[in-house]
Amino acid sequence: MAWKWFTEKWPYYQLKKLLLYEELPGGAAFASTLGSSLMVIFTLQVLTGIAQLFYYVPTTDHAYDSVAYLRTEVPFGWFVHNMHYWGANAMVLVIALHMIRVYVWGAYKTQLTWLIGVALMLCAMVMSFTGAPLIWDEKGYWAGEVGSGITSTVPVLGNIVKTILRGGESMGQLSISRFFVFHVWVFAPVLAFLIAAHIAALRTTGIAGPWDERKRRRVGHFWPDQAARDIIVASVVFFILVTLSVFLPPPFTGQADPLNTSYVPKPEWNFLFVYQALKYFQGPLEPVGTVGVPTVLIVLLVILPFIDKGPERNPLRRPIAMACLFVYACFIIAMTIMGYLSPGFAQMAGAAGAPAARLGKGETGGAKGPAGKGVAAGRKLFQSEGCAGCHKVNGQGGTMGPELSGATLKGKTRKWLADQIRNPKSHNPNSIMPAFSQLSKNQVNALVDYLMGLAGTGGAPGPAAKPQPRAPGAGAQVQPGQANAVSAPGQAQPSQLKVVPPDTVPETPSGKAAYIIGSASNGEQLFKEQCAQCHGAKGAGGVPNPGSAEGVVPPLSPINKNIASPDPKQFARNIDKFIQHGAIPPGPNPALQMPVFGDNNSLTQPEISNIEAYILKLNGVDRSIPAHPGMDPRLFYAVFVIAYVVAAIVLLMMWRNAGRSRT
Repeated sequence: MAWKWFTEKWPYYQLKKLLLYEELPGGAAFASTLGSSLMVIFTLQVLTGIAQLFYYVPTTDHAYDSVAYLRTEVPFGWFVHNMHYWGANAMVLVIALHMIRVYVWGAYKTQLTWLIGVALMLCAMVMSFTGAPLIWDEKGYWAGEVGSGITSTVPVLGNIVKTILRGGESMGQLSISRFFVFHVWVFAPVLAFLIAAHIAALRTTGIAGPWDERKRRRVGHFWPDQAARDIIVASVVFFILVTLSVFLPPPFTGQADPLNTSYVPKPEWNFLFVYQALKYFQGPLEPVGTVGVPTVLIVLLVILPFIDKGPERNPLRRPIAMACLFVYACFIIAMTIMGYLSPGFAQMAGAAGAPAARLGKGETGGAKGPAGKGVAAGRKLFQSEGCAGCHKVNGQGGTMGPELSGATLKGKTRKWLADQIRNPKSHNPNSIMPAFSQLSKNQVNALVDYLMGLAGTGGAPGPAAKPQPRAPGAGAQVQPGQANAVSAPGQAQPSQLKVVPPDTVPETPSGKAAYIIGSASNGEQLFKEQCAQCHGAKGAGGVPNPGSAEGVVPPLSPINKNIASPDPKQFARNIDKFIQHGAIPPGPNPALQMPVFGDNNSLTQPEISNIEAYILKLNGVDRSIPAHPGMDPRLFYAVFVIAYVVAAIVLLMMWRNAGRSRT
């Protein structure tokens, strides 16, 4: 009774006939299954996206933590997030493959259906771009920073578009709010509308089918033959997404930190071809790479059905069209691979501003540039790289290293200074000054210009660099026998540091970093810059520490068992206390002491969390593993595989029975 009432009020049977019994020229084919797979992926994206909204907080101070909480503390939250991540990547890839299939079959000649498909691809790319910054991790932050900065190179409207995206001149709370609105409330509905419009246009113009007229004479129906093929391919896609979600989860890249100079951004794989193109167009030609290349690629897709209007669809009889497809695809694939394999290119940010360790425009300095510009650029680097936190200039700065103004650098050559910046141990094997190997040749030359000016051997020193509260890229390092705390008001002094045996956890509070899931990958780079001079490569220890009870700096790999803990959170808190507050090892007069990285802001809290994640990794502990997974991921996968096989057998039997009933 209720069913009869429902079908009378709603055109159920008419829709069923329209959707399931459509005639297919040439019959069912696996080549026509990518569209249905795309529908399945989009449905998964909607479901997993809604599930994440129950936990996600779109604010700069809670976004990263809320996603981390979902992934590690909420039962099956890891699966929801991982499926959404891989689903986003799969959507772009499947759309690209679908468009290639349509191109080869010559189906783009229907024009409207093809144009809606192009719009679908662009919308999926925009969804990928607007979704990345929402996590507010390092990768997402710089994806938004660089991407929105690139828009400013667009003539006339560039700065307006950038301001709309960011909500101002720089990335902040308004930025994450706007990316959230664009991703969830603007482009997600647009994508759904385009999918519906694409299906409607396809139903209006009809499926192109095979290009051979003899094969087109055979007519099939969507149900059950094509539907069965669609289900098979879509289930394989779903199987792949689950496998990736279980065995290859997206990495934690650390909380967004604009001051982290060791992080060099790269965009997502689907934007790597643009990223690589930017390297060939710099300075005045920058708009060619940021605007020109993508625009040309899009325009070629849009005008295609209006150029090739002929009825011929056989690819063997369309050699020019096939050659164009080959060149087009090879260009994008080659540029993508080159972008992936190439080292980080921070300068690509041009108008956006890249992670700190780079010079501004016109400040390349060095021996070949004007001395004044080199000195000015070097003075900025002296501050941004944290040199003022360790060295005094004209009486202002840190006390951990020698004062650099006056007679200290007298007689030092440019090569000596450059080597000291690049590799301090080349002059003193016991030096624990960090090696600034991440600096470019021009940056080193600019710093040398500035230092030579301080020594009175070239350049104009200008005003002394003032110590900064944040010293990116430089930790609290000491020379043997010197105090190792920055002498700035309100910061820890040597007399305030406590003697802490290497097998004892200090009785001090943990900092914020202990509660942030950091990036072990970035932590490795930071460890090399900040910690390896004392603790050895990969925390192996063995560095001499005259005057201490043990005589050497204790190793971190393996770390003392009293500091280690099977609980990743407790382990991180134990390490954090040393990094935040520093410590003095037992002994009459230890030359090396644990620097105060947190209390004097030598490192930011996200940077400290990254170092802690790396130390945990050295000891076989992974902070990113879900604490409450709901079910162990591998056990979950085993159950899924069994259910998948059973479902496949049942569907195969249903398909065969349907075939027999028709005969």
